[in-house]
This record gives sequence, C-alpha cells and structure tokens, in this order.
Amino acid sequence: MKVVRNYLYNAGYQLLLVLLPLITATYISRVLTNTGVGINAYTNSIISYFVLFGSLGINLYGNRQIAYLRGKPQEMSQTFWEIVLLRIFAIAIAFIGFFIYLPFSKYPTFMLFQAINLAAVILDISWLYMGVEDFKKTVTRNTLVKILSLVAIFIFVKNKSDLGLYIIILGLGGFLGNLTLWPFLKGIVSKVNWRQLHPFRHLHPSLALFVPQVAINVYAVLNKTMLGKMSGTVFAGYYYNSDTIIKTVLALATATGTVMLPHVANAFANGEKKKVNQMLYDSFDFISFLTVAMMFGLAGLSLHLGPYFYGPGFKPVGLAMLLETPVILLIGWSNAIGTQFLLPTNQTKGFTTSVIFGAVTNIIINFPLIYFWGLNGAILATVISEACVTGYQLWVVRKIIKYRQLFLNLPKYLLAGLVMFIPVFWINNTVHTSILSIGAEVLLGMIIYVLMILLLRPTILEKAKKMLAERKAK
Repeated sequence: MKVVRNYLYNAGYQLLLVLLPLITATYISRVLTNTGVGINAYTNSIISYFVLFGSLGINLYGNRQIAYLRGKPQEMSQTFWEIVLLRIFAIAIAFIGFFIYLPFSKYPTFMLFQAINLAAVILDISWLYMGVEDFKKTVTRNTLVKILSLVAIFIFVKNKSDLGLYIIILGLGGFLGNLTLWPFLKGIVSKVNWRQLHPFRHLHPSLALFVPQVAINVYAVLNKTMLGKMSGTVFAGYYYNSDTIIKTVLALATATGTVMLPHVANAFANGEKKKVNQMLYDSFDFISFLTVAMMFGLAGLSLHLGPYFYGPGFKPVGLAMLLETPVILLIGWSNAIGTQFLLPTNQTKGFTTSVIFGAVTNIIINFPLIYFWGLNGAILATVISEACVTGYQLWVVRKIIKYRQLFLNLPKYLLAGLVMFIPVFWINNTVHTSILSIGAEVLLGMIIYVLMILLLRPTILEKAKKMLAERKAK
C-alpha cells in the first residue's frame, strides 16, 4: 500500500504542477495575449537547455542511487553530498554558458528573468526524497509554494506589460519550492567527512543518464523553439498551450514512474527479478487503463475545449490537441518500460538509445513537417517521435517480458475508449460549448468508460478487489 500512497501523493503533485499553469492559462492568455504567451513559451524553451545541462541527469541518477543505498545510511549520506556538489559545479558551468549566450538573445531582458529557473536547480534535492520513497514532504511543501505563486499571478499580473513579472513569479515559485526541502534533511542524511567526498566519481554514470535527458528535451522543447524561429512566437504559444493540456492529463499516468523507479530499483538491488517483472506487468496494465481513457476522452473534447479555454485568439489549439492526444498513450507506455523498468534495472543503454532514436527522428521530420504544415506539423512530429521511442523500448525488452501478458487487457480498454469517444465527440461538436457542457461531457465519458470496463471485465478489476481486501484486512 505504500506504493499506492506514494502514487497518490506524486500524482496529485504532478497534476498540480500542470494544473496551476492551466488554471492561470485562461487569465494569462487574455491578459498577456497570444504574443506574450508565445514569448514566454519561446524564452522558457531556451532556458530549458541550460537547465538541462545544469541538471546533468542527476534527478534520475540520484533517485536510483539513493534507492540502491537507502539500507546503508552512511554511504547514502556521502553519495547525497557528492551529488549535490557535482550539481553545483554543473550549474556554475551552465551559468557561464548562459551569460555568453545572453547578448545574442532576441529577448535578453526576459531571458534574465527566466534564469531564475536555472538558479532553482541548485536547490533541487527532490531526488533524495524520491529515492527513500518519502513523497509526502516534497508534495506538501511545494504545494503551498505553488498555490502562493498562483495567487501572486492573479494579484500582480494585470496587463501585457507585466510579462516579465509573470516570468519572475513562476521562477521564484520553483526556487522557493526547492528551498523548502532542505530543512528536512536532518534524520535522513547524516554528517560526513567533507575531505572524503569525491563528487566527480558520479560524473560518468550521471552523464549516461544525461544523454537521454538531452534527447528527451529535444522533442519536448525543440518543437517550440523551431516553431518560434520558422513560424513565429505566436505558434510556439499555440503549441505550448496544446501541450500544457495534454501534459495535465498525462501527469496522472507518468506519476507512476517517479514512484516505481526507487521501488523497482530496491527490489532489483535485492535480486528479486520475478517481482521486478511482475511490477512491470501490473504498472503497464494500470497505465494502459488510464491513458486509453484519457486519450479518447480528451480527443472527444479537444476541438472546442482549446479555443474555449484559452480564448478566441487560440482557435488553432483545438485541432493541435486532437492530433496530439495519441502521445498520452505512447508516453504512458514508454514511462512504464523506460523509467519504471529499464532505468531501475540498470539497463541504461536501451533507454538511452530509445530516446536518442526519438530525438533524431524528431529533428529530421520537424523541418519538412513544420515547413509544410506549421503548428500541426510540429504536433505530428511529436507523435511520430514518441511512437519511435515506445516501439524501440518494446523491442529492447522482447526477450525479458511476455508481450501477451503486457497487452492482455489492451483490446478491452481500446473498445471501451472508442465507445466513450463517439458520443462525447458528437455532443462536443453539436452543443454550444460552455463550462456546463464540458463538465457534462467529461462526466458522460467517465460513466461510459467505467460501465464498459465493468462489462468487459479486464483483470485489473480483480487486482483492485484484492488490493481493497488487503487494505481492509490491515
């Protein structure tokens, strides 16, 4: 039950991270207009490259290493401080690179404001709490800071000239959120001999995870950058808005990756290989159950949800969302195989190759697709790239896992999702869009999907009953 509790904590927090920007989106899109939203999306995509370099793959590496060593407090403490020192060094190098780039930036003032996000990375030790499977502290403290940021946006951001203030508030939210994690180190990390610390011994293994992070960043951020260059910052804003709603929905599924990584890593370190495989089957099935519903549900709402949510100047977001919905299922699957299986079982090469394959594919097809179809071309490039990542990861594990067991319930989920999609899509394109109509369509979709699942009876129902019975027994 600890895994379930941690999942609920992390799912709630990951949902919060994307929900808060989503809540402010209707307000911000009207106050800053599509131009301001586009500039923020573009400059944020640029600072993301420097944040990526400064992070150096440490969040994944640190999470896994702490999980490996959590039964050895002194070794874990030494590893923690070594990784912290390594990150400080990497951030210092990243800042040097940033200030070299700054004079050549199209928006130097806004880029300086975005640099707060880079400074925030120095304080990020969330990987420690994830490694020891203590998600409560990270969630509760960061939640308060995020809510305060939301309030500050509504109070201080009033017109187009407040774009810089908006960027500063978002950056400070991340900075203060990371800062709140430090007072809780006592009791988790013990004192160490600083002269015996060797931070650079972690450089090579963290770089092994840095490479896939670079690749992931390519098709997560490059589309916005390229759209900004080739089609204008307004289209980068459209992409950002579509992607924000998709990632909001996806957060419920990808939250399992952060929770399961240290859990699987600890089981793997103890030699429990059968347990590791079974955890993959269970997690993959749960993610399929969620993401199929999310994919078809959002697809049914998308054409009118995007323009209604962001305002009349954001009409292209609707079709972009519809085209992007398949990534919900694809990223869910790759998260299960890559983050929850390949990484904790130290199969970094397969994970790295998969995301590099996706990134290279994205770069190659981005140019022609954006040139001919602009925003929708960038969306299609994202979907194709994610399909390549997931397909390669499935090929990597072909000799380790059984596909039949992995996809046992998928046909039932797809049928339930399709039956849900048809009436929701029809109503969405027939009835005048309003808060009430959207709420009714979401409720209708949930009812139809649940009823279909109860009718088709996939094995996830038996697992849920068993879990509830165990909970009652305790």
